[in-house]
Amino acid sequence: MTGLRYVYAVCRPFGTPLQAELTGVAGAPPKQLSHHGLVAVVSEVPAEDFAEEPLRAHLEDLEWLTATARAHQSVIDALTVVTTPLPLRLGTVFQDDSSVRVMMEAREEAFRRTLDRLDGRVEWGVKVYAETEQTEPERSPGKAASGRDYLRQRRQRNRSHEEMWENSERFAGRLHHTLAEYAEDSRLHAPQNPALSRASGRNVLNAAYLVPRSDSEEFVEKVDRTKDELSGVRVELTGPWAAYSFSGIDGEADA
Repeated sequence: MTGLRYVYAVCRPFGTPLQAELTGVAGAPPKQLSHHGLVAVVSEVPAEDFAEEPLRAHLEDLEWLTATARAHQSVIDALTVVTTPLPLRLGTVFQDDSSVRVMMEAREEAFRRTLDRLDGRVEWGVKVYAETEQTEPERSPGKAASGRDYLRQRRQRNRSHEEMWENSERFAGRLHHTLAEYAEDSRLHAPQNPALSRASGRNVLNAAYLVPRSDSEEFVEKVDRTKDELSGVRVELTGPWAAYSFSGIDGEADA
């Protein structure tokens, strides 16, 4: 390799090969870099795009960022099928193989502890949305309705909306409590911004759950049984993912 090293994840050695046609960031195939019984999964990437200054500029380019994130995730997903990866931050780049090995040696104990804790486990994501109630546009009071009637109807609509949010939040709280008791660990994330996620409705639960692979089918069934429990509420399940929310691992680039 003569370019920079883009690091996707750190894991233990795995015998099952990744699919031959798999490509990663910048169209480069991922390779394994071994050190002291650990493996860094890396690709060679061009310095003109991934050195510090150009990388900072690229991260402001939504189209480039989306394509890079998709390629990064495709490698993580492939690793999750065959092993337990510790994903590093998007855009983690090192100068060369030696720099990657220095990072691995400096953090070897932390990597091993985390791999022991997460071995055989995956992350499931659960989001709950309170669907936006469709109502007719408000009209100013006309001849057919008095100002008093208009204000009463408006108060009723507001109360209905408040009850819907309250019921949705109670439902989300009960669901999280149930799933958190079943999972080995859980994380509550900030609600998603609808302008960024483009998801309809108000996000009232955005949570991640750490679940043994062997228990995943039962976990999925628990979530599925709640999907029609409350009208006006949408439950979304994603996964299984690498345990992003539970790894506590981040990369440090030196390019």
